[in-house]
Amino acid sequence: MPIKYLPYVPDTVSGQAILDNFTRARRVLRYRDNDKVVERLRRGLPLYETSETEIVQGKSTAAGSSTPPPSSTPNLLLRGECLSACAYLKANDIEIDLVYIDPPFASGADYAKSVYLRRHPHKAQEIESAEAELEMEELRAFEEKMYGDIWNKESYLNWMFENLHAIKSVMSQNASIYVHLDWHIGHYVKVLMDEVFGEDNFVNEIIWHYGGPSPVKTSFARKHDTILVGQKSSTSTFNPQYGELPDYLLERARKDEDGRLWVDQNLGKLTPVTIDRMKSEGRIFVTATGNLRRKQYLDEMEGDQLDDVWDLPIINSQAIESVDYATQKPEALLERIIRASSNEHMIVADFFGGSGVTAKVAHDLGRRFVHVDVGVNSLQTARDRLRGAGASFHLLDIRDGVSLFRNPVQTMDKLKSLIVGLKNEDGLDKFWEGAIADSKLGTVPVYLPNLLDHTTKVLDVPLINRVINEAMPDLPEQTKSVIVYYVDIFDEGAVVKYIKEQNMTGVEIELRDLKEVLDEVVLNDEAEYSLLETDGVWEIEIQHFASDRLQMKIDEYNQKRNLTGNAPPLQISDNGLELIEWLSLDCANGAGAWHSDVEIKIDKKGFVMRDGAKSKDFWDAKITSKQKPLRLKIRNIAGDESVWVLEGE
Repeated sequence: MPIKYLPYVPDTVSGQAILDNFTRARRVLRYRDNDKVVERLRRGLPLYETSETEIVQGKSTAAGSSTPPPSSTPNLLLRGECLSACAYLKANDIEIDLVYIDPPFASGADYAKSVYLRRHPHKAQEIESAEAELEMEELRAFEEKMYGDIWNKESYLNWMFENLHAIKSVMSQNASIYVHLDWHIGHYVKVLMDEVFGEDNFVNEIIWHYGGPSPVKTSFARKHDTILVGQKSSTSTFNPQYGELPDYLLERARKDEDGRLWVDQNLGKLTPVTIDRMKSEGRIFVTATGNLRRKQYLDEMEGDQLDDVWDLPIINSQAIESVDYATQKPEALLERIIRASSNEHMIVADFFGGSGVTAKVAHDLGRRFVHVDVGVNSLQTARDRLRGAGASFHLLDIRDGVSLFRNPVQTMDKLKSLIVGLKNEDGLDKFWEGAIADSKLGTVPVYLPNLLDHTTKVLDVPLINRVINEAMPDLPEQTKSVIVYYVDIFDEGAVVKYIKEQNMTGVEIELRDLKEVLDEVVLNDEAEYSLLETDGVWEIEIQHFASDRLQMKIDEYNQKRNLTGNAPPLQISDNGLELIEWLSLDCANGAGAWHSDVEIKIDKKGFVMRDGAKSKDFWDAKITSKQKPLRLKIRNIAGDESVWVLEGE
């Protein structure tokens, strides 16, 4: 349950409804369930407890930037939803100077990640030779869902409207927001932005054109995304950006002795004093005909100012910056946005952080950053990426009601197997997740909140009204009872009273707390290891590693391959070391927030990164430290992390 709800607008005018402070009384864009969004907005932002899971102390300050003042807000990685993250920022008086979000596009697509078995530490060279001619994608990988972009238009717009209000509530007065979408829903969101930020505060519709081949022959190829730009007020930060110098200048440029390129230009209206000064600086020369010309160095010139159509390529799978994240955006795109709409030490936030590109580029450019995402894989990808870049940051877990298994999609899949007796029931409306067969009650329909849609997680009067008046009247006549699961409940007394007064169906409604089921989702992996100290160096060797969850996934994958006739199956060794992606030693804390003193990451090709530094070495099943390690953390190839306490070994 939330600790409390924070109003979106802190200072309400006497006698005025809170809602009127941030949106017009009449909604411009009307669609189903508008009234429910209004009720949630009136309720406020849900503030949950948070726990600090790790502190990363970077080894460097971004190139070309000065160190931020000691009292400044630390860089943050927050595991949680947009609303609860905004509540945390508001409660801690943290204002955001630039927002970039790349939310789901309401495209109906599922997004997955390829999970690669690593090379066995004791057979790495042998495997490398055998695999030399095989494609990695076909080799030793299976897919796992990251999230599903499965929305109907009304639900998506309700969700986005609420998120935009939450984001606005934590933006500084001079802040801008960039909302990255495509043709599926962008034109609707433009209207929402006009409502939330005001039509006069809409700045740009940027077209990001990325080109590339297309198999489409029945229409023009869709090769661009739309980025909608708004601002909190009329005084937002903006630094004009300039493109490359035109080719004709480069073609006629000449070199100085020091290698600097320049072109000659006429003197224009330069005064004699200025000409004398420029002569002394070597910036005036005499032509063959005796005329004076001035040197204009190319590194001091600017190209044409950029407009709202950007030609930038998408990420190539072989690019150095690629982190194998399904929705990863190029650093060049974020660099342009961050340079244009923020200055050094300002705070840049991404509330659907994905691969961490916004945070990484913000760090590179000397800005502070806030990365938010609900998926564990996103936090891990961003965390590893930022540590490799030398950034300092704090990782926080927002206890917003759910113990997620990797991400909402996989958690939903797990839930269906954890609720005893729950089966699909074709005769029920899709509102119900399925039904349980009871010897006394017969078929009992079950409602589960959709963890991908935060609007269904809180059971309140509007939601129970929908259950009673929309879903229950269509149930089979013989239905005696239904089960309604919830993550949080708002004003339980009001909900129970509403059921008692309004439920005229004769069907009993049983309310159940989903957290009791969710607590069973996360189980630790198992590892056997040795710990030795030799000449002041501590060495841990992993001897055996087992993950029941991964083994089930591999078995399922192999079964499907057998049915389709594809071979060979995925196989792992008896000691299971191919299932390890990352190891870390904490030599400072025996409990509490993690402090990674030494870490090793094995990439999909089997090469080792030590403390963020890439190498061409294969992992030898060991991790060493000059300090005595107190705890060991291992992340498997699907992103599950388990911790072992080493004290007393």
